[in-house]
Formats: sequence, structure tokens, C-alpha cells
Amino acid sequence: MASFSPETITHVGFLPITNTLIHTLFVDGVLIAISVYVSKNTKQIPSFFQNMMEGLMEVGYNLTKSIAQKTHEYIFPFAMSFFLFIFVANITSLFPGFGSIGFFETKKHLVPLLRGATSDLNVTLALAVVSIIATHALSIKLTGIKNYLGRFFSLNPILLFVGILEIVAEITKVISLSFRLFGNIYAGEVALMTVSGLFAFLFPLPFLFLENIVALVQALVFSILTLVFMAILTTPHHLSHGTSRHVVREVSSS
Repeated sequence: MASFSPETITHVGFLPITNTLIHTLFVDGVLIAISVYVSKNTKQIPSFFQNMMEGLMEVGYNLTKSIAQKTHEYIFPFAMSFFLFIFVANITSLFPGFGSIGFFETKKHLVPLLRGATSDLNVTLALAVVSIIATHALSIKLTGIKNYLGRFFSLNPILLFVGILEIVAEITKVISLSFRLFGNIYAGEVALMTVSGLFAFLFPLPFLFLENIVALVQALVFSILTLVFMAILTTPHHLSHGTSRHVVREVSSS
């Protein structure tokens, strides 16, 4: 069974190189390569691949615009980047060899050379921290420091108490985003390993298909939650309404 913590493959100086770090670098490389290829091969009459990329970007852009409205141009790059990284990481972790090719540290403990990046809590926690920091940075940039601080601090005791609750909520967002993604991907990884260990052929296929759906859904959930959080905090708090918060509750239940 896969361990909660990633396994160390080697060291570069004092820096441990884990199997999830190798996968993270691989995903980064794939996304950079696709970006360079598309940017250098954009044509007026698009190819199938260019059509597919443009269609994906258009869907993401329209979704961002429908939720964030006036601030969608600032939010779209963050939401789409999270979606692409998480989706590619989730999908590629289902490729043959992940979790099964490696070396034995002991007679019964296999250390896989590759393991899904999002099955590592360190990675999902880092994604969540980046998401929240970017959200607050955008809020300060687009609404101003005075309006931003006004969300959390006030001379009115009631509003101050509400502001304290908002601060707690911002902290719990990090926990919610990171553990939701990690829990779903790690659980799927364990389920696949268990089923594949019992039945080598055919029977694991439905579980593999299910994990493809989970890979897409979890990438969507993380990116849409980030999008909604950014939309809320980049709207002046005296203009905020319950609609965006309702969207958060709906997506969080996924």
C-alpha cells in the first residue's frame, strides 16, 4: 500500500528528490512544451491540436467571465493554470509504470520511481497556499488596501467579530483545498493498487475509468473554488452578495 509521504529516490546535495517531485517536474515540462509548441505553431487555419487548445481556453475564459465579471481578466490565468497542472498531473499518474516500477528498499517494500504528484500532501498544500496568497494579493491590487483590511477589521464590535470569522475561514480554505484534492487522489491510488494486486486483467478497468473522471472533477473543483474565492475577494466587500458564497457551497460539496 502506498505510504502517505513520498519516497526519496536520491539526493542533490541536501535536497531530497522524491518520486512525486520527479512527476511534478515532468508535468511542468509537459505544460511548458505544449505552451511553446502552440505559441510557435499558431496558424490562421488552425490544426486539430490548436482547435482543441483554443476551445479549452475559450470554455475556461467564458466560465471565468460569467463568475468574476469585471475582474475575469486578472483571475483567468490563475484558475486555468491550476486546472491544467492538476488535470495533467492526475491523468498522467494513471499511466502504466506509476507505482509499479521501482526498486525494493526491503524485501516487501517497493519504492516506485514515479508517483502521482497530487497524491502527495506537500504538493496539494503548496497549491492551496499559492491559491490563497494569489487571491489576497489580487484583492489588495484590485480593491485597495483600505477596502481589503475593512473585510477583517472594524471599530464596530459586531463587524470585528465577523472579520475574525472571515480570517478563520481563510485559514480553513487552505486545509479544505489541499486535503480534498489529496484525499481523493490518494484514495484512488490505493484503490487501484489494491484491485490490481487482486485481479491483474479486466477487473481494474472500471476503477481506472472512474479515476479518469475523478482526475477531471478534482481539477475542476480546485480551479473553480479558486476562481470563486478570487471573485469574492476582488469585489468590494460592501458590494458582495450571497450568490458567490452559494457557488462556493455548491462546489465544495463536490
